Amino acid sequence: MSTIAKAVLEGGPHDLPTRIVPITAPEGELKVPFRDGYEHFLLTQRERDTKEGRLRVYEWCDRTKIAE
Repeated sequence: MSTIAKAVLEGGPHDLPTRIVPITAPEGELKVPFRDGYEHFLLTQRERDTKEGRLRVYEWCDRTKIAE
């Protein structure tokens, strides 16, 4: 069994390649690199059952571009 903490992402781009991501610790916001920017997800109080177990849910809130 893995000891790596993971979270499930809700919302954001429909073509985001993965919805289950590793996290270091539950924090207020995650930044996920995607295309030419970052997708931002906020921690919620919800959890969801997934194929990787019961995970905390982060909900999409914003997108920022990477500075050129």
